Amino acid sequence: MSAVTLLLISAIAFIVAYFTYGKYLDRKLGVDPNRPTPAVEMADGKDYVSTNRPVLLGHHFATIAGGGPIVGPISAAVFGWIPAVLWIVLGSIFFGGVHDYASLQASIRHKAQSIGAVIKGYIGKRGQTLFLSFSTATIILIVGVFIVLVADTFANVPEAATASVLFIFVAMLFGFFVNQMRVNFVLASVIGVIVMFVCVWTGMIFPIKMSATFWVFFLIAYSYIASVLPVWLLLQPRDYLNSYLLYGMMLGGFIGVLFANPTLQLAGFTGFYNEKLGPLFPILFITIACGAISGFHSLVASGTTAKQLDNERSGRFIAYGGMLIEGFLAVIVVCSVAYLTTEQFTQRLTELGGPIPAFSAGLGYFMGHFGIPETVGTTFVALAASAFLMTTLDSATRLGRYGVQELAEGRSKAFANPHVATGVVVVGAAALALSGTWSDLWPLFGSANQMLGALALLAVSVWLVKRGTKSWFTIIPMVFMFIVTLSALLVFMRTNFLGGNIFLAVCGFILFVLCIFLVIEAYRSFTKPKDTDTTVKV
Repeated sequence: MSAVTLLLISAIAFIVAYFTYGKYLDRKLGVDPNRPTPAVEMADGKDYVSTNRPVLLGHHFATIAGGGPIVGPISAAVFGWIPAVLWIVLGSIFFGGVHDYASLQASIRHKAQSIGAVIKGYIGKRGQTLFLSFSTATIILIVGVFIVLVADTFANVPEAATASVLFIFVAMLFGFFVNQMRVNFVLASVIGVIVMFVCVWTGMIFPIKMSATFWVFFLIAYSYIASVLPVWLLLQPRDYLNSYLLYGMMLGGFIGVLFANPTLQLAGFTGFYNEKLGPLFPILFITIACGAISGFHSLVASGTTAKQLDNERSGRFIAYGGMLIEGFLAVIVVCSVAYLTTEQFTQRLTELGGPIPAFSAGLGYFMGHFGIPETVGTTFVALAASAFLMTTLDSATRLGRYGVQELAEGRSKAFANPHVATGVVVVGAAALALSGTWSDLWPLFGSANQMLGALALLAVSVWLVKRGTKSWFTIIPMVFMFIVTLSALLVFMRTNFLGGNIFLAVCGFILFVLCIFLVIEAYRSFTKPKDTDTTVKV
């Protein structure tokens, strides 16, 4: 099969799904465009800010994309491109898109609080406390790891460091002029995008060469500031402008594939077991996280995105549409390596040092077929990919702050303070980044992330059932993701136990028990009489 055929089939599947299954989800979730959203009712100019659809899509997409849809599909391609693409397309439409969209709608019916608030209302306070503790700990791990990844990228690719630092100031100017000076949005967007590409060019001419340690401290300070500043001043405009980099990267890759018209030479299917990763089930579904379904997305949808949604009708465009775009990006990622033979693919991963450089080289090769020098295309893709690591970093810090504040609600006024709550996240992440202990815990992230996804689907399923809605569209994905997560944890525990890493085996066991406990709590909530929840507005 040619890569062009694969991309066109995938694009048609995503477009049809958006206008058919997406509308079905609208009806099942009870979307009402006349009901005010929390961003409108609770506007405070800091966290609750009603935002137009293109800007919010940019923020949401830039936050959920990160490095996940690049690293996961390329890593999973060792099972063959066919199972990888099948899970990406079907997973995005029937699992990830549903997960993200239902999480967003459930959140805005609960004052744009996190999925933890939904769990509190329908499963119980113990369930909420466990979920928030687990999700906040996961976010602190993400922030710590991304600080290290971005710092290493800046130290090794100083061109990306210059461009990223300049992006911060451009974003703040954009946010100020659009939100305070009421400058025409379209005009400001055109100027902002042009200036942003000038920043990329400036980065190539004047790279900032500093050590990784310097960038670690810089990123710690940046994450703190980005978390406490009003969302319209830095986080929102930065993600919006950065999304054009990703759109440009995807468009360049798509056009490049059309011009290059490569045949897929990578093995379509290599078997049900890989020596490095393990069994196809459940490892494939853990490895391809953001490209099909990711629990982190529920934290974004019910965290920063829900507080900015201007109208319930915009939810499908932002959450479901954002997931489908990410799915299409993941298919492009598979194409960026599937035009190679299996031997060439293995050699490229080894020589270039990982999935992101391999992806950059593949898209740079495609772009070379329509006039862009291959080295320029490769550098641009690498810069865009590194920019998205940073957008996920700052948004994750803010989400961690929300988690700490929700945990402190009714327990501690001090930790409910945004500065203190952000400090908890930043200090925890810095400890992981500077001590290097994150590398011990990171192998758990895949399972923990998908466990978050299963728990989010559980929460919205209970919410929908309690309000009398038939919710097979969330229950089936929930059951599947619980089976995947628990199976992966069993594989993880066995592998580490046999390998002598008792610490990780015990961590996996704790997650396994936590997961079972929350399922039991949810079952009890299904069987007990319906409670009156005053936070529910429907």
